Amino acid sequence: MKKEPLILITNDDGITAPGIRNLVKTVKQVSNNCLVVAPDSPQSGMGHAITMNATLRLEKTTLEGVEAYSCSGTPVDCVKIATSKVLDEKPDLIVSGINHGSNSSINVIYSGTMSAAVEGAIEGIPSIGFSLCNTSIDADFSPILPYVKQLLEQSLSHPIPQGTCLNVNFPAVGAELIRGIKVCRQANALWEEEFDERKDPSGKSYYWLTGKFVNKEQEQEDTDEWALKNNYISVVPVQFDVTAHHLIKELKDYENEKKNG
Repeated sequence: MKKEPLILITNDDGITAPGIRNLVKTVKQVSNNCLVVAPDSPQSGMGHAITMNATLRLEKTTLEGVEAYSCSGTPVDCVKIATSKVLDEKPDLIVSGINHGSNSSINVIYSGTMSAAVEGAIEGIPSIGFSLCNTSIDADFSPILPYVKQLLEQSLSHPIPQGTCLNVNFPAVGAELIRGIKVCRQANALWEEEFDERKDPSGKSYYWLTGKFVNKEQEQEDTDEWALKNNYISVVPVQFDVTAHHLIKELKDYENEKKNG
């Protein structure tokens, strides 16, 4: 009998978040050979942070009937410790999420969800980050789960190329409004941030990060932001090589090779 694919599941919202519970239930429809290693508390916005100045701890538990471990570290820590200490073999697929909130456009840089997927790609493991554009703890994941299952099956039958992973974002609409899947690029959009200064009871200042999201390519139909705004599921291939290859030739004038004699 052919062995079922081994799937590692993680997230950044923490092991008790509804998003990861829905992901585990969906993964089990594809393979019962799965394992969860996820943070023991919310780790949103941690990016690719790793724990270097503190100990890491694992606590064994179960999640939706699946063997699971809560980890005291970041999402990237979870992937690293799972592949090096918990698992006896390399997983066939790593899935991260389902995140409560969008990880489209520039958010991919800050996202713990996507950093876990990128870490999988660094380790040569096909990986996907899933996010729903709804930050509510009561978010309804049911409309998107058939698409999660479809993407899991497609990624196992047609493995994601080495050095890349997929950033998948779902619009927060009912099933009848989802128009399908669109493979696209990351939009040129960013946060215009401000720090709201406030006073604590002792009169000392503290700051609260605020701001607004600005999409500079609102009419570009090949971007993830356009896809989500128009009720498509956006799928963006992501790579960890951040070299600006198109500038290498242009910057050759910067080179100053030492001449002999």
